[in-house]
Amino acid sequence: MHTFTIIKNQYLRQNIQAFYHADYLGYQRLGNPDYINAFKNTFNDTANVILNNAVQKLETILPTDLPQIQKIIGINPITVCVVPRAKAEANYQPNQLLFKSTIRDVIKNQQNDFYDGIDYITRHTNTRTTHLPVNTPNYNNDGVIPYPGITISTCNILDDVRGKHILLIDDLYTKTINVDEDVIQALLDKGASSVTFYAIGRTVHN
Repeated sequence: MHTFTIIKNQYLRQNIQAFYHADYLGYQRLGNPDYINAFKNTFNDTANVILNNAVQKLETILPTDLPQIQKIIGINPITVCVVPRAKAEANYQPNQLLFKSTIRDVIKNQQNDFYDGIDYITRHTNTRTTHLPVNTPNYNNDGVIPYPGITISTCNILDDVRGKHILLIDDLYTKTINVDEDVIQALLDKGASSVTFYAIGRTVHN
């Protein structure tokens, strides 16, 4: 596991302590964590064996990384939230939400150290899927591109975040996208006491 800092910008008003498990070098490049792509399952046609392998990878990674993060930041308990997918949640089938459901299953087994805030943030309005072109065949990539405040505008955020110390999890952090920065700021604006960020992969820019 690695540490880094998310630097404040137009989406985020303060620096945030962050962690990630592995470098994301590019799909199908040697040593790349391609299982991250399996969780996206954009067209709901990813083979079950590939999805099951991705779930098993995550079930191995999280029980090791999450306690380490908690020890480093010195907060116990901490509430786990997940960055929502780009489209409204009602558009997805269960096999397209395995990242979220696997995290929920893992934290259930972490005794009382982690609280389940998995559904504290849910998307209600479609936004642009940033890793796909607008004109992707057989895919309606509607919705706006990221802008400051997009999370508040397109998501329901429960009042339960108020006063909580949040560990916000995403599958992949890419510095130039700013979706994660915007979700962090939304949680702070809604009254979260603190937000720490963790991603399975962090995009390496050449």
